[in-house]
Amino acid sequence: MSTKQVSTKPLSLTERRKAATQLDIARAAAELFTEHGPDGTTAEDIAERSGVALRTFYRYFRNKQDAVGPLLARGADHWRELLAASEPGTGLPRALERAVEESLSASDAHTAEGLRQTRALLRAAVADPALRAVWYRVNQESEEKLIPVVAGLAGPDADPLEIRLAAAAATDAIRVALEAWATTDADVTGPGSPAELAVRCLRELVGGMRLLTD
Repeated sequence: MSTKQVSTKPLSLTERRKAATQLDIARAAAELFTEHGPDGTTAEDIAERSGVALRTFYRYFRNKQDAVGPLLARGADHWRELLAASEPGTGLPRALERAVEESLSASDAHTAEGLRQTRALLRAAVADPALRAVWYRVNQESEEKLIPVVAGLAGPDADPLEIRLAAAAATDAIRVALEAWATTDADVTGPGSPAELAVRCLRELVGGMRLLTD
């Protein structure tokens, strides 16, 4: 298999500022949801916590649940970057596993805190259909963005259907692992951690795919 880097156009200064503002709002929303639950949080609360005007909040987000989307998407963005940066000659199965494991390993306090925030949001989503819809949307968007990365790693002769299946399997492995972890009190590292569960899910889901057989 050949490795092909997927090129992305650098963000403009305006786009970077917009993304930074959205992430600040997302963090504020996640904090408030953890403290008070979605039902106990308003868009006004989120805007105040993040230091923006309410009209700015609604410029970026349709509702309070939608506001956590950028935060949930950060982990997916990170693991796609890790996958795209795989060393030439790395087989696709191993490249996927390494990227999944590295992205979910709580190697520093920042990553660990991000995982704990995700767990809190997933727990809150159990009783909040709108929040669950944001989580599913983030995963769907991540799967679509993953397809060209997998295609680049698989090479020009790979079957497009198998590429789509591989992208779906990898995305679902992470989603299911995080959802399962969120129902437990397992730590961010060690037995039952997101990284361990995601690798296990990935191996189970891709076991019969020709594209993912070294």
